[in-house]
Amino acid sequence: MGMRGIKKWKKRMLWIVLPLVVIFVGYSTYLFMSVYGAANQAYEEIDRPDSKSELREVEVTVGKDPISILLIGVEDYETNGQNGRADTQIVVTLNPTTKQLTMTTVPRDTRVEFTEEEAGQYAGFHKLNAAYTYGSISGYGETKLQVEKVEKLLDIPIDEYVTVNFDGFRDIVDTLGGVTVDIKEPFWEKNFYAGGERIYFEAGESKLNGEEALAFVRMRKREVNANYSREERQRQFIEATIDQAISTGTLFKIGEIANILGENVTTSLSPNEIFHLQQIYSSINPSNIETFEIDGQDEIIDNIYYFIPTEESLVNVSEQLKQELELTNHTNNANTANDQKVNLND
Repeated sequence: MGMRGIKKWKKRMLWIVLPLVVIFVGYSTYLFMSVYGAANQAYEEIDRPDSKSELREVEVTVGKDPISILLIGVEDYETNGQNGRADTQIVVTLNPTTKQLTMTTVPRDTRVEFTEEEAGQYAGFHKLNAAYTYGSISGYGETKLQVEKVEKLLDIPIDEYVTVNFDGFRDIVDTLGGVTVDIKEPFWEKNFYAGGERIYFEAGESKLNGEEALAFVRMRKREVNANYSREERQRQFIEATIDQAISTGTLFKIGEIANILGENVTTSLSPNEIFHLQQIYSSINPSNIETFEIDGQDEIIDNIYYFIPTEESLVNVSEQLKQELELTNHTNNANTANDQKVNLND
């Protein structure tokens, strides 16, 4: 091939490659702007002094220091998005040095006491998940009160939070193309999106769509087996979702997910902080996620069903989480935590 032929070949290649580069750069920019815009729309800081937990001596940096995040699944479909309740609460710890991730499900029915400042006319003993509702009604702040109640219960700082409502949960699962879960025991649960029709789950691997996934993680009144609790199903689902989310095809669905996030998710994590976390944990192996459980018993007090955690279990879980967060001062708020434990059993 002569010099003229080589030049023509290079020119042709340029006209082939250039459009591909433009498309790639344009699509990457679109993804970045979509995700950044949605994350910015979802961003809502917790109203607290110095922008940090009272149980922190110094402010932590996301992506650099070990942090804790409270994941809150909000049930607000019965109230048209107003005064929802925290149907699910999971404390996640992230250590950027070890890349260790832990999950601790906090039972929603845990009995705790609310002050008049926190709950207004509803001051007194209630279930922990009511904090989201009463914080909104009293003006204290729904997320702020939910975070602070979990902090008191576990005696650890909660640095950040993420809330997602049921519609967002369902739509994200559907956008991911469903999530495959290995179901341990057969059971059924109502589908409130379809007039209460039953969804039946058989033992074994099953790919769940959004509505099925919601029923899978919510069923609690008909516990099929004491060894397959609601908390375990929630952890199992999250691990499966992480595995699905880091799969190859998920990248091309970011634009769709961004639209869902902007409408259904609220978080104290800024877009930059979310980016840093994604960089660190994008390749995490779900099987390496460590889980902690809060033990206790169910009790009926004043005709209301509560979960009463044991003091020993609260202390053990608290110490484990403090180690994950690399907290050297384990006496933070000790008196408050002890008072909380006593109140649980009043």
